[in-house]
Amino acid sequence: MKDNKGLYYYPFISNKKVRVYVRNGHDDIEFRLWNQDDPGMWEQHGWAPYAAIEQAMSMYKGGGFDPKTTYDLSLARSLLKDAC
Repeated sequence: MKDNKGLYYYPFISNKKVRVYVRNGHDDIEFRLWNQDDPGMWEQHGWAPYAAIEQAMSMYKGGGFDPKTTYDLSLARSLLKDAC
Protein backbone atom coordinates (compact mmCIF):
# COMPACT_ATOMS: atom_id res chain seq x y z
CA MET A 1 0.00 0.00 0.00
CA LYS A 2 1.05 3.57 -0.46
CA ASP A 3 0.20 6.95 0.99
CA ASN A 4 1.87 10.38 1.23
CA LYS A 5 4.65 8.94 3.46
CA GLY A 6 5.46 6.12 1.04
CA LEU A 7 5.05 2.37 0.70
CA TYR A 8 3.91 0.47 3.76
CA TYR A 9 2.51 -2.75 5.14
CA TYR A 10 0.67 -3.69 8.31
CA PRO A 11 2.99 -5.73 10.55
CA PHE A 12 0.10 -6.76 12.80
CA ILE A 13 -2.89 -7.78 10.70
CA SER A 14 -5.38 -7.12 13.48
CA ASN A 15 -4.01 -3.62 14.20
CA LYS A 16 -4.35 -1.15 11.33
CA LYS A 17 -3.05 1.66 13.56
CA VAL A 18 0.55 0.49 13.08
CA ARG A 19 2.39 0.59 9.76
CA VAL A 20 5.90 -0.19 8.63
CA TYR A 21 7.12 2.00 5.78
CA VAL A 22 9.82 0.77 3.43
CA ARG A 23 12.17 2.37 0.94
CA ASN A 24 15.38 1.61 -0.90
CA GLY A 25 18.31 3.14 0.96
CA HIS A 26 21.84 3.65 -0.29
CA ASP A 27 23.03 0.11 0.48
CA ASP A 28 20.03 -1.57 2.07
CA ILE A 29 16.27 -1.56 2.37
CA GLU A 30 15.21 0.85 5.09
CA PHE A 31 12.25 0.63 7.45
CA ARG A 32 10.34 3.18 9.51
CA LEU A 33 7.59 2.55 12.01
CA TRP A 34 4.42 4.67 12.26
CA ASN A 35 1.79 4.34 14.97
CA GLN A 36 -1.49 6.25 14.91
CA ASP A 37 -1.62 6.19 18.72
CA ASP A 38 1.90 7.66 19.00
CA PRO A 39 2.16 10.50 16.45
CA GLY A 40 5.60 11.58 17.73
CA MET A 41 7.12 8.21 16.84
CA TRP A 42 7.49 9.19 13.18
CA GLU A 43 9.58 12.24 14.05
CA GLN A 44 11.53 10.63 16.90
CA HIS A 45 12.63 7.54 14.99
CA GLY A 46 14.08 7.87 11.52
CA TRP A 47 14.69 5.32 8.79
CA ALA A 48 16.57 2.20 9.88
CA PRO A 49 18.55 0.04 7.45
CA TYR A 50 17.80 -3.67 7.61
CA ALA A 51 21.33 -4.37 8.89
CA ALA A 52 20.52 -2.38 12.06
CA ILE A 53 17.26 -4.30 12.44
CA GLU A 54 19.18 -7.58 12.14
CA GLN A 55 21.38 -6.43 15.03
CA ALA A 56 18.27 -5.72 17.10
CA MET A 57 16.94 -9.17 16.24
CA SER A 58 20.11 -10.80 17.54
CA MET A 59 19.80 -8.94 20.85
CA TYR A 60 16.08 -9.64 21.36
CA LYS A 61 15.55 -11.69 24.51
CA GLY A 62 11.75 -11.99 24.47
CA GLY A 63 8.94 -9.88 25.83
CA GLY A 64 7.92 -6.48 24.52
CA PHE A 65 8.58 -5.43 20.95
CA ASP A 66 9.85 -8.25 18.71
CA PRO A 67 11.66 -6.95 15.60
CA LYS A 68 11.38 -10.39 13.93
CA THR A 69 7.61 -10.15 13.75
CA THR A 70 7.54 -6.49 12.74
CA TYR A 71 10.16 -6.06 10.03
CA ASP A 72 9.66 -8.39 7.06
CA LEU A 73 12.46 -8.17 4.51
CA SER A 74 10.80 -10.36 1.88
CA LEU A 75 7.55 -8.40 2.09
CA ALA A 76 9.49 -5.14 1.81
CA ARG A 77 11.33 -6.40 -1.28
CA SER A 78 8.05 -7.44 -2.83
CA LEU A 79 6.43 -4.06 -2.17
CA LEU A 80 9.39 -2.19 -3.62
CA LYS A 81 9.54 -4.44 -6.68
CA ASP A 82 5.80 -4.05 -7.36
CA ALA A 83 6.08 -0.25 -7.03
CA CYS A 84 8.53 -0.01 -9.94
